[in-house]
Amino acid sequence: MLEETCSQAPVQAPAPSKRRSLLRRWRGRLAVLACQLALLVALLALWQFATSSQALAFLFGSPSEIWGMLVKMQQDGSLLQDASVTGMETLLGFLIGNVIGTVLGLSLWYSRFVSKVMQPFIVALGSIPIVALAPIVIIWFGTGLASKLAMSTLSVVVVALVIAYKGATGVDDDQINLMRTLGAARRQIFCKLVVPASLRDIFAGLKLTVGFALIGAILGEFMSSSDGLGHAIFKAGSLYIIPKVFAGVVVTIALALFLSFLVGRLERLLMPWHNFN
Repeated sequence: MLEETCSQAPVQAPAPSKRRSLLRRWRGRLAVLACQLALLVALLALWQFATSSQALAFLFGSPSEIWGMLVKMQQDGSLLQDASVTGMETLLGFLIGNVIGTVLGLSLWYSRFVSKVMQPFIVALGSIPIVALAPIVIIWFGTGLASKLAMSTLSVVVVALVIAYKGATGVDDDQINLMRTLGAARRQIFCKLVVPASLRDIFAGLKLTVGFALIGAILGEFMSSSDGLGHAIFKAGSLYIIPKVFAGVVVTIALALFLSFLVGRLERLLMPWHNFN
């Protein structure tokens, strides 16, 4: 009777063990964050000490001068203006390039023959240095927003295509054959198996192409622009204002980290079944 009662009782993980697991997880994250902050502070302190001489300060700037330049740029409004312009160019190029590249990469799964035919052309496009296309892009699209979008998009599209195709072709053949035996059409296999199974690779590509999109936008601003972080960095460099150059670089890094954070949040939203610990 006792054995029967025990067998009918639901088996549940004790709540204290879940709390301990959650606590250990948060402790691990806080430890990583503390180490990252300590390393950053140590590097900044070493940088500040190394640039105590005027010669090194002229060549590399100092954290205090860079901070003062950031405050000055914030006060005159150029910081927000340049960051918003570059951020808009980066975001639009990132979205356009990834949409085109991902759609083309997943579409190549439909035909291995077509993918083999296109492979050398894709490799050729991916091997072209994006900076070499800048003069042509300016001739085609002018010196306005369109040329920066084109540079940012071109920096992203081939990488997104290759990663999406890799994810699509990496789907387990046994799962595909199982769906075929169950009567699934090719379109159903693509929508219900290939695309969901490729999401992990696609989001890995999204995190990678954030930097590529930002580099493309900055290069476009280097070539021809009247505003944006690339224009500010190029102008400050030509005038040997090193703290402003590094200030622009710091804002660029912050913008890349923010966009990467948004991609990570989107990944958690669209892939709730994946373990992100």
